[in-house]
Amino acid sequence: MELSLSAERVVRADGLTKLYGSSRGIVEASFELTAGEVFGFLGPNGAGKSTTIRLMLDLIRPTSGRIELFGLDPRKRGLEIRRRIGYVPGDLRLYERLTARELLQYFSHLRSMRGLGAAVPLAERLELELDRPIHALSKGNRQKVGLVQALMHGPELLVLDEPTSGLDPLVQQTFNDLLREATSAGSTVFLSSHMLGEVQRVADRVAVVREGRIELVEEVETLRRRAFTRVDVTFAETPSPDAFAGVLGVRELERHAQSVVFALEGSPDPLVKTLARHHVVALDIHEADLEDIFLSLYRKPTNDVA
Repeated sequence: MELSLSAERVVRADGLTKLYGSSRGIVEASFELTAGEVFGFLGPNGAGKSTTIRLMLDLIRPTSGRIELFGLDPRKRGLEIRRRIGYVPGDLRLYERLTARELLQYFSHLRSMRGLGAAVPLAERLELELDRPIHALSKGNRQKVGLVQALMHGPELLVLDEPTSGLDPLVQQTFNDLLREATSAGSTVFLSSHMLGEVQRVADRVAVVREGRIELVEEVETLRRRAFTRVDVTFAETPSPDAFAGVLGVRELERHAQSVVFALEGSPDPLVKTLARHHVVALDIHEADLEDIFLSLYRKPTNDVA
């Protein structure tokens, strides 16, 4: 008997596990997506993100646990579920000999659509030439074809695995706008990425997965507050090991000759005043990347599945 789920719940995973022999894909993953939200699934390559997506789409079967989409079991109602989904795989592969237009017509036929739906205006916004053969398109333009086919039928759920791979910054901004418009129209988005900055710009909540296990599920603003600013400083002369000890909100992450990397939380004023005592040759300040945040939040060891 299927679970009776709230109408607002689009995806529910409960103890979802996939093992590949002695190796792990995803272990005891539990999370939910509600209608109209963008849910970021964050983790480095190999963390288990693509495995989770393949389980959602019934491309592989779980070792244990379960996942439901729209209250339905993908193993029993896969065709019905996939008609309601738009999907961009992380390893996008297309029919090389077709033009983009011909490929989209093929997808339209598979979905029993009349015409190309929203494909043409989507292509215009993404600056995609529809009448060039796929084999003549750059990586970025092939990715645009994948995005158009995922969005063209107005899906209830978008499942996107590294969707901005190969896109230039301006197109990425257009993609972000398209996601906001889709959720405003009632769609739900599952966005898998290893790029924290990309997800933070569009997601409402995120799950952080490491070595096959979900470490946390939180709202983006909460995660941002737990993140830090990375400050890379190059000095004319190497400062003493304790030169920045006790500076409020500052931790030293690493040293390489005259270069020192700091993690900054809170106001930069104490660090700036301390740096003023030294001869600084170069200074680079930017948001910590995903690896930095993992090192900051999760220094405890994790036990892999034997």
